[in-house]
Amino acid sequence: MKTLKDTEFGGERPLFASHGLRLENVTIHAGESALKCCSDIEAVDCRFEGKYPFWHVDGFKIERCLFTEGARAALWYSRNLVMTDTLVEAPKMFREMENLKLRGVRIPDAQETLWHCRGVKLRDVSVDRADYLFMHSSDIDIDGYRQNGNYSFQYCRNVVIRNAVLNTKDAFWNTENVTVYDSEITGEYLGWHSRNLRLVRCHISGTQPLCYAHGLVLEDCTFGPDADLAFEDSELSATIKGSITSVKNPRTGSISADSIGEIIIDENVQSPADCKIICRSK
Repeated sequence: MKTLKDTEFGGERPLFASHGLRLENVTIHAGESALKCCSDIEAVDCRFEGKYPFWHVDGFKIERCLFTEGARAALWYSRNLVMTDTLVEAPKMFREMENLKLRGVRIPDAQETLWHCRGVKLRDVSVDRADYLFMHSSDIDIDGYRQNGNYSFQYCRNVVIRNAVLNTKDAFWNTENVTVYDSEITGEYLGWHSRNLRLVRCHISGTQPLCYAHGLVLEDCTFGPDADLAFEDSELSATIKGSITSVKNPRTGSISADSIGEIIIDENVQSPADCKIICRSK
């Protein structure tokens, strides 16, 4: 493997079609597509300032690097990435990618990030300004994660999340086969129109959660006082620890909680309208 060390590049495509290349303490200045159409690339302690540095790359490792705001849309149409201990200030990262692993990565401007990706593994990752994160992605494995940003995980499939703090309105809309363990989820309109969403030992806050859901399962979850009007038109099996402020027109299945402040069943309840509701304190 060839090594480039303590140097800098700029302009358009300075390292185009490189293969078997290691970069150490290299700066990529303003320009475009510095490492386009490459393979077997390693970047350690590098700084990326130009746009689109890694497009159409197969097999690359990025360690202790910085992607500045100017390096927008830095990693697209690529596969087999391992990124560790890296700061990503650039927006719109990771599009149309396959098999990517991130550990110890911080993304303070994560808007429109991780779209149409397959095979994503995150460990100890934090993201902010993360609106529309993970659109249309699949086969996602997350542990030790913190997120601030709305409309996340829409249209995702086959997702497992553990030990996360999610501050996100409209999360998990139109998802399929998502399981979340031991996490805090804060945000309005959680999980609408989802299929096979399973929440285990999670704390849920925000109005009108988990409506219009199919195959919804909750196991030993807790609800904040603002999580009202839950489960409208949902098919579910829910075991809740503590109280729920209100439940409205669940369609079918069962709900068990220590107490429910208000149960609303009105003329708008959808067939078969046979959900069994149990208040254990009574």
